[in-house]
Amino acid sequence: MISMTYNIALLRGDGIGPEIVDSAVRVLEAVGEKFGHEFKFTPYLIGGAAIDECGEPLPKETVDGCLASDSVLLGAVGGPKWDNLSGEKRPEKALLGIRAALGLFTNLRPAKLYPALKGDCPLREDIASGGFDIMIVRELTGGIYFGDRGYRTGKYGEEAYDTECYSRFEIERISRVAFETAKKRRGKVTSIDKANVLETSRLWRKTIHEIEKEYEGVTCTDMLVDNAAMQLVRNPSQFDVIVTSNMFGDILSDEASQLTGSIGMLPSASLGDNTRGMYEPIHGSAPDIAGKGIANPIATILSAAMMLRYSFSLMDEADCIEAAVDKVLNDGLRTADIIGDSGATPLSTTEMTDAIIARL
Repeated sequence: MISMTYNIALLRGDGIGPEIVDSAVRVLEAVGEKFGHEFKFTPYLIGGAAIDECGEPLPKETVDGCLASDSVLLGAVGGPKWDNLSGEKRPEKALLGIRAALGLFTNLRPAKLYPALKGDCPLREDIASGGFDIMIVRELTGGIYFGDRGYRTGKYGEEAYDTECYSRFEIERISRVAFETAKKRRGKVTSIDKANVLETSRLWRKTIHEIEKEYEGVTCTDMLVDNAAMQLVRNPSQFDVIVTSNMFGDILSDEASQLTGSIGMLPSASLGDNTRGMYEPIHGSAPDIAGKGIANPIATILSAAMMLRYSFSLMDEADCIEAAVDKVLNDGLRTADIIGDSGATPLSTTEMTDAIIARL
């Protein structure tokens, strides 16, 4: 075993962000001790916390610190305190900015129904009983979120507009990520678009199938986004890898997450052309429970496991964390969001973290 040192930028952010990031740090420290690695953590401001401290959601020091790190662990940003700020000054603007600055064009969002949580799935028992394991590959730096936008005067007075634009290059690179991911899974890609209406989707569909020819043994089918939203609740087990645009991926991944029983269970990885990634739970800052010590840390802890796997190639270490989470759930331990009808006493954020560390 080779002992390594890894420098991780911590973006705790707002709401429950500091609590869940600190839980993931504790787990990483325990893994480092077990496997002989050293993880060095450097905190930086982002989101509302950065606005309060220095007047902007994404300070240059934060960007520079993340660029100098081996990887980035993010909590969550935003909250009602900053809701009245203009779009450019809102905490959420920092997320688009840091993704662009780090060149993170891929977002991997696994949606897995754990056997121990089948009772928490909102779908009918006959649908949930088969389980599902989906990887959503979302394009992250193109599309309508990054297109031209503004206000103008039109036929009926004031108008607002947002522009969707995708280049062949952007579609090609996200396609390859999806096909490479499918090669390591069940070899099935579903490409989600709106090609019956949108020109960007027509280019998307054409390009996807050109890239498909490079991947023998991987199949790719197309599905319109409205049908995909329906199929996710009708038969989620039909999906293996889903690849889609920025906005469609944003919406569908949140839908898929709810099928797992709680959005507090799902991690994500944002990746670019190098090994530096940004890892974060897909849930928000949950300001209503911030500071109460009841947030579910599992999504952030699993995000840390994804960091070990995708940025540091520490497969055994990542497996160790994921197995510990499995054991905790199989042992009937729950935080408040996943307690369901189990009758279990809900654990605090700290207690759940302790339980996972004990099972590493």
